[in-house]
Amino acid sequence: MNFRRMTKRTSGFSLLELMVAMALGLVVLGAATQLFKLSMTTSSLVSNRTEMQQNVRAALTMISNDVSLAGAGLPPGGIQLPNGAGNAGLSRFACDQTSKCYLNNNSYANGTVGTAPPVPVWNYMYGLMSGSANGMEKGGPATIPATGGIPDAVTVVYVDGSYALDQFIGAYPDATGTRITLTAPVPMPATLLPATDPGVGIKVGDLLMVTTSKGSAVGEVSIVSPLATTGATVTFSNGDTLNVNQSGAASNTLLTILTGAGTPVTVRRLLAISYFIEVPTTGQLPRLMRQVNGNIPQPVADNMIDLQIDYDLCDTGNTTATCANTVDPLAVNLSPNEIHKVSIALMGQSLTSNGKDSQSMRLTTAVSARNLTFRDRYQ
Repeated sequence: MNFRRMTKRTSGFSLLELMVAMALGLVVLGAATQLFKLSMTTSSLVSNRTEMQQNVRAALTMISNDVSLAGAGLPPGGIQLPNGAGNAGLSRFACDQTSKCYLNNNSYANGTVGTAPPVPVWNYMYGLMSGSANGMEKGGPATIPATGGIPDAVTVVYVDGSYALDQFIGAYPDATGTRITLTAPVPMPATLLPATDPGVGIKVGDLLMVTTSKGSAVGEVSIVSPLATTGATVTFSNGDTLNVNQSGAASNTLLTILTGAGTPVTVRRLLAISYFIEVPTTGQLPRLMRQVNGNIPQPVADNMIDLQIDYDLCDTGNTTATCANTVDPLAVNLSPNEIHKVSIALMGQSLTSNGKDSQSMRLTTAVSARNLTFRDRYQ
């Protein structure tokens, strides 16, 4: 008897089915990969934008804080710097002790105020000085590469309130108008550090405002040495970097306010602070710089590509068409002392590799220049 061997067919995928399944799997995997890449790109863009916003906001806050203090502690209206016969020209700001200056226009005010008749202004230190279209470092590119525009600069001056230098007793030891001594009070307050303290004390390049019964004048520190451990002897030599020490000028010098003035001699440190944009080298991104007195500028924030500033001088006594959104008060014969509000716009940029996915952000704020226009009517 013959038996037919029965074979059981083994089940499985055909080649066609396997190819279709692989194709569908590749489609799903590709979609998942693309979705992952998109989410990573979005996360990176959001992270870069957040970081950029924080940088712009921090830099804008720093500028605003300094602008809000413009003119604080100065005599009402500002200070006349050396003038008259024998002067050595306009004094400067935004220069360091190597005699490098960082702005093309870096001289104190020179122009006229008013129209009937116009009042001449020469070598005058206001609490705030505009720098319309003057915000690029001297010697750098003519414009910001990213925008093709020219940013603004701004310079503010106010008394340094972080160190009570006026507690020292000032004296005038000679007749040259180039040297003063500062002696610590007795007893010396525990919070008052020596005048030559390496952290907060007087340094070469500082601007000091000296006030006597004959008025106030400004000098740039050329030499500072300790006096009786806690005090200091300060020398103001002619030919200083900022061209402030002009003992040969006829008026508004240290010599003219110290001679025959007697005591007291009060000394305060001034901060002349300039903000501008620098492009360090070719191919590097612009950055915002902050320069104080005769010191080397320090970077405030990287990737800052524009700074625009205008001024509001309008009040009941000034309603002219030029009083609002003015970029340079002196250019329209208005005094910087009339500035009520300062509008500041700062733009930052965030770049990834080779400039792809570039983002930019502009933040604006308005600051009251209260120390310029405030007058105490109860005095």
